[in-house]
Amino acid sequence: MAILGLIAFGNTRLMAQGSDSMDTSSTEMAADTTATENDTAAAAVVEEEITEAAAPAVETTEEVIEEDKTFHQLLKEKFIEGGAGFMGIVLITLILGLAICIERIIYLNMATTNTKKLLNDIEAALASGGVEAAKEVCRNTRGPVASIFYQGLERSGEGVEMVEKSIISYGSVQMGLLERNISWISLFIALAPMLGFMGTVIGMIGAFDAIEAAGDISPSLVAGGIKVALLTTVFGLIVAMILQVFYNYIIAKVDTIVNSMEDASISLVDLLVRHNNK
Repeated sequence: MAILGLIAFGNTRLMAQGSDSMDTSSTEMAADTTATENDTAAAAVVEEEITEAAAPAVETTEEVIEEDKTFHQLLKEKFIEGGAGFMGIVLITLILGLAICIERIIYLNMATTNTKKLLNDIEAALASGGVEAAKEVCRNTRGPVASIFYQGLERSGEGVEMVEKSIISYGSVQMGLLERNISWISLFIALAPMLGFMGTVIGMIGAFDAIEAAGDISPSLVAGGIKVALLTTVFGLIVAMILQVFYNYIIAKVDTIVNSMEDASISLVDLLVRHNNK
């Protein structure tokens, strides 16, 4: 019985030790699992922080790239996006209109004459050398006013009435020369926005064709056609505004020269009347 008691006590002790070891192993496994989960969560947090920190850097890089584009590059990109067809035609109207404007501005500036100085020179020439000396002064002076004076002096021997008729007739000729090609500028001013609006209509038609082919209204399809349409319209309006500024300047310059011609012609007739009376 003593031997049996010792054997039973030993088995009980071994079972207790086995259960203790099992409890210890499960505890260690649970601790390892918890540590792994904590490490995974920490890694996820760190990754999110890195992503959030990197996102502003990417946005900043994109902004810097966009800011580095010059006005010429942006204009070229918008021109290409608007389509080479109608944008090219509108550009041709701008080039032709500016060429005519520059030619007219140069011509009108060369045609501007100091009428007071010219009248004083003609008066002095009439007093010293007569009509021939006055004609010589007109020949050496450029501009429409001097040309009108020359034609008036040519008819001075036929009376004052013929001088006035000659001045009026030749003044109309010089006025036509001053206003030459101005109508083309007004044509380009009207044509540029019309071409832009035509590009708008064609762009909208293209957008609706894309919607019909796709069978669905997609924002990207509609936005592409509308963008092309608006770019052509904007470019046409810009061309019209630029040419309009030059056109108004040219018209004002022509009016100034014509008024100067009329006033100077009246003064020339008075000079001839006084000369004939002397």
